[in-house]
Amino acid sequence: MLTEPADGEEPAFSQSINLFRRGQTVFPGGVTRATVDKDPNPIYMSRGEGAYLVDVDEARLLDLNNNFTTLLHGHGYEPILEAVSSLLSTGTCFSNPTKHEIALAELLTSRIPSVERIRFVNTGTEAVMFAIKAARAFTGRSAIARFAGAYHGAYDWAEAGQNGFEAAPDGRRIARLGYQGAPSAVANDVLVLDFNDADALEEALTVNAERLAAVLIDPMPSRAGLIEPAREFIDRLMTVADRHGILVIADEVLNLRQSFSGASARYGLTPDLLVAGKIIGGGFPIGAVGGSAKVMAVFGGDTRSPMVSQGGTFSANPVSMVAGRIAMEAATPAVFDRLEQQGVRLRAQLTATARKHNAPFSVTGAASLLRLHPKSEPPRSFAAAVQRPDELARMRFLCRFLRREGVLLPHDAAACLSTPMTDMDLDHVADAFDKFLTQHSFASQEAQP
Repeated sequence: MLTEPADGEEPAFSQSINLFRRGQTVFPGGVTRATVDKDPNPIYMSRGEGAYLVDVDEARLLDLNNNFTTLLHGHGYEPILEAVSSLLSTGTCFSNPTKHEIALAELLTSRIPSVERIRFVNTGTEAVMFAIKAARAFTGRSAIARFAGAYHGAYDWAEAGQNGFEAAPDGRRIARLGYQGAPSAVANDVLVLDFNDADALEEALTVNAERLAAVLIDPMPSRAGLIEPAREFIDRLMTVADRHGILVIADEVLNLRQSFSGASARYGLTPDLLVAGKIIGGGFPIGAVGGSAKVMAVFGGDTRSPMVSQGGTFSANPVSMVAGRIAMEAATPAVFDRLEQQGVRLRAQLTATARKHNAPFSVTGAASLLRLHPKSEPPRSFAAAVQRPDELARMRFLCRFLRREGVLLPHDAAACLSTPMTDMDLDHVADAFDKFLTQHSFASQEAQP
């Protein structure tokens, strides 16, 4: 069943169950995204209202997912609705450019320090893919380095190493491929490193410098635990990469929401290329790759053919461009400051509650992002963040309980805040967590609930 109500009464998810049965007749696995949470059924949504979702059975849930951190302003943000509604009658996509793409590009290049030039695509996966291609074209090298556990989309070379590596007899790390049947040669061109290990990073980049086009880094990888980067680690990365002519690609598809200028600026990282998505589309499909004018010239110049051809039927479509511009214009420094303060407050409340109950839960994150871990100590590495079966069960148990309390918490991904959330909303999350730990004792346990 979906939940285990304390009062023994099963909540009504009948419409979601019926819809899932229909979905199973047309979709492999019953849904059309692997990231949809099923427990064992997904919850189907009817509508979004500000900070809340309403499911097809009319249950109202505070949304701490926001479509995987995309919706900085929550659901149904009125300025975006008005702008897009006005735009629809004039056309939704053209083979020709529009002024709207220039306006969004001007906004982004004016506030992200490392981005002098930018190109728009449709997804974060595409943005990462083209950034890797750009680095290869610019350097003439094919291999990339990346960090175990970080998620960078569905491109073969971005997926390899997401789930870590296998140790070869000679001590080399062989990147785990993203799926069965993936070309084994992909693993040869992906060097898997450990996040925040500055010494190992320097050694690996130095030994492999002649074949490395780029280091792909998420400044605070969500899937790997939402762990803050150490300043020494970032400084060493920049120094060693510059020494060997290795480009640095910052994947900020998720983490651009960490500050007005993004996560790289927050942590002192100066990437050659930066990829973005999610919040820059205002709730519509988008991705972007940007960087220095020198490196971005591989996509084309006035006097020569591009070294990397980048198109896309719906790239820079006016709907995404207008929605993105409205969303980002509304994301002022004051807005980011408020989200930062709320994030600090909620993480502190959850941490204090876990300690009060001596419960095996901990919190990581920054700005408007957080991860609840079913572990007594916050993980400091991808290996430490991986959940054992009993921890997975404990986290699932918590998510079910919070759902009954009107809170939608991602099970194995970053939770996030949105601008329509109030302090009362966040207090409700903290109170629900306290209620959970009061009703279910985990004191001095690292065991299955």
